[in-house]
Amino acid sequence: MTTATAQSPKSEVMDLKIEGMTCAGCAATVQRAIEARPGVTAASVSVTTNRAQVEGHNLKPEELIAAIEHKGYSAELIEDIAAPAELRSEIELRQAKHERQWRFRAIVGLGVWAPLEILHWTTRSMDLAWTGWIMFAGSTFVLAVAGAGFYRSAWNAAIRRTTNMDTLIAIGATTAYVFSLVVFIAQSFGRLLEQPLYFTEAAALLGIISLGHWMEAYATAKAGSAVRELLELQPEEAEVFDEDGTTRIIPSGDVQLGDRFLIRPGARVPVDGTVCEGESELDEAVVTGESLPVVKRTGDEVVAGSFNTTGRLVVEASVDGRHTTIARIAEMVQRAQSSKADIQRLADRVSSIFVPTVLIIALVTIIGWTIAGDFPTGVISTVTVLIISCPCALGLATPMAVMVGAGAASKRGILIKSAMALEQAGRTTHIVFDKTGTLTAGAPIVTNITPEDSWLSESELLALAASVEAPSEHPIAKAIVRAASMRQLDLYSVEQFRAIPGEGVEGVISGRSVRVLKDENATCRIEREGKTLGTITVTDEVRPDAADAVKRLRAMGLTVTMLTGDKEAAAKAIGASLGIEESNICFEATPEMKLQFLAELPTGGVMVGDGINDAAALAQADLGIAMASGTNIAIESADVVIPGNHVSAVPETIHIARKTLRTIKQNLFFAFFYNTCAIPAAAFGLLGPYGPLIAAAAMGLSDITVIGNALRLKAGLGRLG
Repeated sequence: MTTATAQSPKSEVMDLKIEGMTCAGCAATVQRAIEARPGVTAASVSVTTNRAQVEGHNLKPEELIAAIEHKGYSAELIEDIAAPAELRSEIELRQAKHERQWRFRAIVGLGVWAPLEILHWTTRSMDLAWTGWIMFAGSTFVLAVAGAGFYRSAWNAAIRRTTNMDTLIAIGATTAYVFSLVVFIAQSFGRLLEQPLYFTEAAALLGIISLGHWMEAYATAKAGSAVRELLELQPEEAEVFDEDGTTRIIPSGDVQLGDRFLIRPGARVPVDGTVCEGESELDEAVVTGESLPVVKRTGDEVVAGSFNTTGRLVVEASVDGRHTTIARIAEMVQRAQSSKADIQRLADRVSSIFVPTVLIIALVTIIGWTIAGDFPTGVISTVTVLIISCPCALGLATPMAVMVGAGAASKRGILIKSAMALEQAGRTTHIVFDKTGTLTAGAPIVTNITPEDSWLSESELLALAASVEAPSEHPIAKAIVRAASMRQLDLYSVEQFRAIPGEGVEGVISGRSVRVLKDENATCRIEREGKTLGTITVTDEVRPDAADAVKRLRAMGLTVTMLTGDKEAAAKAIGASLGIEESNICFEATPEMKLQFLAELPTGGVMVGDGINDAAALAQADLGIAMASGTNIAIESADVVIPGNHVSAVPETIHIARKTLRTIKQNLFFAFFYNTCAIPAAAFGLLGPYGPLIAAAAMGLSDITVIGNALRLKAGLGRLG
């Protein structure tokens, strides 16, 4: 899919599907190939989602695909959002294929190794020539079948003058096999009779590594289930009306703009649309985060994935079945899961130079042991170095955590557009709120009525003001009229109504002039025949969850600031009701002032807004968070989109991001610590004659540790929901 970014109309973002990647080294190779192409300004390649996200100018997909294919991988352009059923099927098929491949290799490797190992130990004291031939045959079979994928990947990398993690596995297994073959042949001529064979070890390490990858594929599918679970909320079928009024069942992806379809009680909405007939309560928690059902009548909009609780509805599709809200959310979550945080780029740089470095260490190891006069130990130590140093865990550390964090956020209706946004949210120290439409509902209400004389009641003063304001379309006028209506006040007949630009309105009631004018201390001042009768204050209605959201953010150690164009008194009154300190309230702020304020903030600032006047500030901030109820331009400019009317989603976003970032750091520590300790131990022969097997098991355990930590994060975030 190619879209224009909010930052620059000429900048493009292109998504590619990559096949053939098996490790972080593969992803790094593909990323370097893409970044070398003209016009590319940034690229992010994920082995966990098999996707590449490319940003740049005048991008040519055929050139990008050619560059990727030159490195030995296949690629295709993702031109449009897939239908939910198709996308879900693609994800399931890809995950099932990976799991099936690794399961087969693990069964072959371990299934052959186990009887060979039993045979080896039971016949060890016997002088049986045929046992060596069985070991040789079994090991050869495992290398040819279970090792085929490793060798193919390593060979594709070698012919393009690069390396990957499979290079280490292939060299390690081959070294153990060839060494054993040489010894086996020598023993046939009566030489090297005391030297043990490592045929079974060569088979075992391929089996154990395949077992680790099988468990990794299974756990990755569980950790990355957010997109699949999201897509399951949109029904695969829709009951569409024909011209004669009858209905027929079609795939929801085939619904076209303008089609009318039926939603029965207990069914989910297949496609976004507008209600034509009927009335019912819909559970929209999947999109809005609102836990209570919402009543929908004729003319109301409904979104795909919503659950119809009671009535029967006829809906006209406002989009086609491939561009529903659910599909767009799933696409955005997939993009976020495929993108990379800055912290991951460090791991990628390490991974890109890691394999060549390990090959050098392995060479030094075998040379060192040979000089020391113990070539067999040198061979085993070298194989152990090659196996134990595979940086699979390093490549999985960040993607697994990002996949879980972005998925957990999406289930709460929070859309995080990139891994960098998730990382930035986790590092933030300062939250800046725009007031109107964010902390407040954006609908003014009357909060204070103050008559000047004791003989005039609040209701009488409000009735006079509402009578004059009734013909006006100004938001303040509407608030005053609405307040009078709520008190069920009778309005006076007004003659000679006139709006005074920049000042207020006036009219004649019962032959006397009444004016409603701006006031310095309150919102408006009511005068009759030039005498002030009293004042009325109109302010924005604070959102019900705003004060609690601010409290939670401050409890998390964050500084909370409010920006508003209101006068000082009104701004401080709202700030006080929300628990924001006066020193952190910026009043009478223009869009330019907001930009300047954000520019002067230290790094780690977050801007939360919803309107057109917030778009520039959202783009300027280190991280922009937009309310989903806001304008499209604000949403496009933001890095994170939270459910409309739910300010409480802001602290939730920060909490999820912090936990995700903490998990990433833990994973990277596990990966770096493992390799730092394991490689020297392997090189100096501290793991003994069974070092290759211990190395294979340890490598698998390091992967499982990283994945298990990501699953622990998923469970923890799930309990919060």
